[in-house]
Amino acid sequence: MIDTTEIIKNRVGILFVTLDSLRYDVARAALYGGRTPRLAEVLPGGVWEERRTPGTFTLPAHIAFFSGFLPKLPQPVQPPRLWECRPPAFKTVDAGTFVFDAPNLLAGLAQHGYRTVCIGGVTYFSRETPLGSVLPAMFHEDHWRPEFCSPDADSTRHQVDHALTIADKYRNRPLFLFVNVSATHVPHGHYVGRSDDSWQSQAAALAYADEHLGRLIHTLTSTRSWLVIMCADHGDAFGEDGYHGRGIAHPTVLNVPFAATLTGPGTTLTGHGPSPRH
Repeated sequence: MIDTTEIIKNRVGILFVTLDSLRYDVARAALYGGRTPRLAEVLPGGVWEERRTPGTFTLPAHIAFFSGFLPKLPQPVQPPRLWECRPPAFKTVDAGTFVFDAPNLLAGLAQHGYRTVCIGGVTYFSRETPLGSVLPAMFHEDHWRPEFCSPDADSTRHQVDHALTIADKYRNRPLFLFVNVSATHVPHGHYVGRSDDSWQSQAAALAYADEHLGRLIHTLTSTRSWLVIMCADHGDAFGEDGYHGRGIAHPTVLNVPFAATLTGPGTTLTGHGPSPRH
């Protein structure tokens, strides 16, 4: 089980990656098909957890994540939360859950000396519109460029290159590094030479991103421990039951991959997890 309270007390770096729009069934198929070998090395037990997202499109899902509501297991019994806003006095919180006395996780981490940095992907992180400023405004600093967005076929490489520059800049202080991977968000048909999008092209986009995400995680964890969290914010329907897109309560949208692990040299704090309480 991951003890996030102890992790933050020890000022361990935190990498939070959201694979935008990635369906659980696509992530699982790509993994079992051997198309994401770098991610397979990082996933606890070499597998993705199947979870349910609290939001059906980017904005509400990320607001929920940064408020303490990560995707949940599809079962009645849930593991302790990794982080949570200070609850009312009557509620008991697991000792391993990081409780922040602030409106959101980013403000709470700042109170503990963390620098919070966002590497945006989709346009909800671009500040091009009022809504596109809501999420990035939560961070100490945010970075977005057109080449970070999914129409660029090499978007993940650009994002990871910039993320590694940021990590090196703040190598001597605790860092919460957030990366919203846009490659798995439409449009991704170009990864299979088509103008339309499908689960096949999303799988190809994930296979492309695998190399660069592996490089990011390997570089970060080669010199120090990091808590690494990866999940999708929501999925996408590609015509199942007549549905297309997101923002709908359909299993293709609600079912997302999730993984959390503490990794790096000399890691002595609790590692994989969390596990459900019984």
